[in-house]
Amino acid sequence: MIPYGRQSIDESDVRAVADALTSGWLTQGPAVPRFEDALCKTTGAAHAVAVTNATSALHIACLALGLSPGDRGWTVPNTFVASANAILYCGAEVDFVDIDPATRNMSIAALEAKLEKARRDGKLPRVVIPVHFAGHSCEMEAIGTLAKQYGFHVIEDASHAIGGSYKGEPVGICRHSDITVFSFHPVKIVTTGEGGAALTQDNELAARMRLLRSHGITRDVRMSEAVNAGDWYYEQQALGFNLRMTDIQAALGANQMPRLESFVAAREALAARYDALLKDLPLRLPARSTDTRSAWHLYVVEIEDDEHHAPNDHGARRADIFRQMRDTGIGVNVHYIPVHWQPHYQALGFRMGDFPASETYYRRALTLPLFPTLTHDEQDFVVKALKEALA
Repeated sequence: MIPYGRQSIDESDVRAVADALTSGWLTQGPAVPRFEDALCKTTGAAHAVAVTNATSALHIACLALGLSPGDRGWTVPNTFVASANAILYCGAEVDFVDIDPATRNMSIAALEAKLEKARRDGKLPRVVIPVHFAGHSCEMEAIGTLAKQYGFHVIEDASHAIGGSYKGEPVGICRHSDITVFSFHPVKIVTTGEGGAALTQDNELAARMRLLRSHGITRDVRMSEAVNAGDWYYEQQALGFNLRMTDIQAALGANQMPRLESFVAAREALAARYDALLKDLPLRLPARSTDTRSAWHLYVVEIEDDEHHAPNDHGARRADIFRQMRDTGIGVNVHYIPVHWQPHYQALGFRMGDFPASETYYRRALTLPLFPTLTHDEQDFVVKALKEALA
């Protein structure tokens, strides 16, 4: 089976993990700050807060920005459920902004229209989470302008996009956002096994997120001399969580960071080769933008309808092609089932038909294998199988 994604692990990664295992520090040692420093140097962010996964990073990012019961948070339906769940974890109300069919990212026109209505209704969001789908940055300058105009905070869900850039600057620099979140899941561009990080330029936000990731406990502030505190002293200043990344994970991530550019370049070359091999097929290929360098976490095509499969077939043609390719030994996938279709979100009042652009995209989407070690022979096999399935 050729998977849709695969981690890139070499002997130096194995040695880095082995060194961490024998260093005497399995957690809360030097590897985590070393990894965080590498993230800052790569992106230009002032602070990186490494945590257990990107979901944790989204959660503490929302909390650090003050999202709480009575507030509203918005994201897109075309994402993994974690982007929306993080809003609910804070007790806030969640809502969605539909995507632009061309970019598959948050639609600026839809966002602006929704914000204007929300202002009239007195229901503006505190936080908006645009998602850099497949590694392609959203139109962050426009989102940042709207954030200033309407008074909301921005968290970039860049789980797919480390190594990408927007208008010549690295994703993660937070030029138009308060916080950027990365994922280091095994199929992402850089991996720590499981892991995530929240990056920011803001000192106070960084301090708040560091507090929240470690039980809300700090040793930096002494409550009073009356407690007769010694070096053992610590105090809990907030209701935090245990979201600390281990040194084992961070050692792997830190060792991978120098290869980030080569990982993205390999993905970029394979994506360009897909473009050339698939250009004459009845498919919608990923859009490209002169403003953006994608990290190419995913390569997603859209299957066009034919005379046998009308749009109201609800993805029947895509489902047929999916099954044929899986039977051939190709691990195609689908990213993503719209979040508002999930039973939990249906119970909150969302319905099919609420966000038509995301739904139309989902019915046609097919994720093809893409990872740095995918060979040209394997890629040719994928393309040949797809051609046969389309026929």
